Amino acid sequence: MSAAALVWIALSVLPFQTSNAQQTPASAPEAAAPAVAPAAPVTPPAAAPASVDNPYGLEALWRGSDAVAKSVLVILVIMSMGSWYIIVVKLIEQAKIKRQAKLAAKSFWTSGSVRQGADTLEAQSPFRFIAEAGLDATKKHDGLLEHVDLNSWLTMSIQRAMERVQSRLQDGLAFLATVGSTAPFVGLFGTVWGIYHALTAIGVAGQASIDKVAGPVGEALIMTAIGLAVAVPAVLGYNWLVRRNKGSMDDVRAFGNDLYAVLLSTTASNAATAGSAAAKRA
Repeated sequence: MSAAALVWIALSVLPFQTSNAQQTPASAPEAAAPAVAPAAPVTPPAAAPASVDNPYGLEALWRGSDAVAKSVLVILVIMSMGSWYIIVVKLIEQAKIKRQAKLAAKSFWTSGSVRQGADTLEAQSPFRFIAEAGLDATKKHDGLLEHVDLNSWLTMSIQRAMERVQSRLQDGLAFLATVGSTAPFVGLFGTVWGIYHALTAIGVAGQASIDKVAGPVGEALIMTAIGLAVAVPAVLGYNWLVRRNKGSMDDVRAFGNDLYAVLLSTTASNAATAGSAAAKRA
């Protein structure tokens, strides 16, 4: 074979081998693909829940607290409920006394006698209670009580009745004063107890980052906020009720003083009438 033929054959075979060499790397990834295919498919991330519980709220505080912290919360709740109950009840009672004072001024003093005037008042009215006490004092001035002059006896009886009315108006105010003065300290005790347990847990975990400290300490400070929320209404309610009681007692004292004057003059007039009748019969 001549040299020219060999050259022609080499030139014709070389492009065929080059094309095969170029096609082999391209097909290599295709051969490797089946090896990667059996891998587990990647699942898409789950959708976020519609509502996420607050890890730093009251619910988390209740669930994460111990028996002492829960007892403090229960005590503060009882204090708050008791304070609001007393405030509402006393406001209703004071409004009722104001209405009864207007009724007494309208109907009692226009009656023909103290007995008739007392019958026009409501059964649970403090003004009727004072009127009944004055009437009983005029009827029970006998025996050893005769050694006390009628003036002093009437004064003591009506004054005693007014003091009972005042004592009744002050019912519950001591509770408000107690809550107002102790609720902040009860909340502070819960805060100190919560911070102690929070720092203990942080020390055991060995992590003092802000995300580890903010939650437990913030939940403990909620106790102080609750204590102040209980104490402030109790203090304001106490001062308000005391001021309103003063106005109610002014009406009660005015009624008692006027009743004393009427009873004293009526008793003296009846005694004079009885004396003149006896003198006529003699």
